[in-house]
Amino acid sequence: MNKSKFYIIRLKKLVLPLILILFTCSLIIFSKTNLNAAKNGLILWANSIVPTLFPFFVATELLSHTNFTYYLGKLLNPFMKPLFNIKGEGAFGLIMGIISGYPVGAKIAANFRKNNICSKEECERLLSFTNNSGPLFIIGTVGIAMFGNTTIGILLLISHLLAALSVGIVFRFWKYKGTKNCAGNNSYTQLSDDLKLSSLGGIIGNSITNSINTILLIGGFVVMFSVVISILQNSNILKILATCLEPIFTTLNIPTKFCPGFISGIFELTNGLNIICTINEKKISINIILASFLLGLGGISVLLQVWGCISKTDLSIKPYIIGKVLHALFSAFYTFLLIKNFLFFNFDL
Repeated sequence: MNKSKFYIIRLKKLVLPLILILFTCSLIIFSKTNLNAAKNGLILWANSIVPTLFPFFVATELLSHTNFTYYLGKLLNPFMKPLFNIKGEGAFGLIMGIISGYPVGAKIAANFRKNNICSKEECERLLSFTNNSGPLFIIGTVGIAMFGNTTIGILLLISHLLAALSVGIVFRFWKYKGTKNCAGNNSYTQLSDDLKLSSLGGIIGNSITNSINTILLIGGFVVMFSVVISILQNSNILKILATCLEPIFTTLNIPTKFCPGFISGIFELTNGLNIICTINEKKISINIILASFLLGLGGISVLLQVWGCISKTDLSIKPYIIGKVLHALFSAFYTFLLIKNFLFFNFDL
């Protein structure tokens, strides 16, 4: 029994190195297509992610040196505490997570924990539902650019926000008995004292530096996962995974031609959504519901971005993973209800 356990432990230790060796070999074998995939990932990062997220990163860094979040917390505490079991200051993470997109919500939760603004349990609850796709991405990129319809973008945004709030309500019970109080007010007072006209230049410089580090981290994940998807396609692994998914899709009455795009979306959101949205189907509600599910899930690429944001804190990634699975299910369900009950949102031929 002890010997078998020993071999299992050794096997587990070898899995990650073997995957990395295969990945390195695949980079060489499929070098031509990987180069194009990396370029496309870099273009996507430079043209879409940097312009939309970088200003938000700088803004949140600067706001963390003011009393804005403290006063917002006092104002919204009657709303945040009963619904989400989080101090009012958490409203800042909720609002910024809604208007800015992945992974701003996670970054704010990590900053709250570093500055001891909220307890560990509160920050984990915050992490579970404030890291969302932004309205600019949902309406602009998915609705207008991919589906070619603004109303579809609005539908996806409504279901996405409803799902996020639903997850927050569910997670109010996360480690309910283990919640500890922390002196958030002292942290804000200390931070606000640091923001003076004489030190403004230094604070802006530090905010830009921290934001650049985060945006580079995101860029690295986008490029890497563009290459990973390229390798999976060229090695037919994506096709094999899609074949494994076909029985589930058949049971749910979803055409199996959506399987490759759905698998791609699990790895990297933007690429998967692009495939899902462009598949011709008379019942376009299927495309919309699957897109809604993927938007809620975020994908492995976003998961690793979030993991990177919280890596220097004591926060667990577990509530985020559970929260995103619930978010995906809620989002798809709300989209289905809106399509079936409101003719305005029914695009089926």
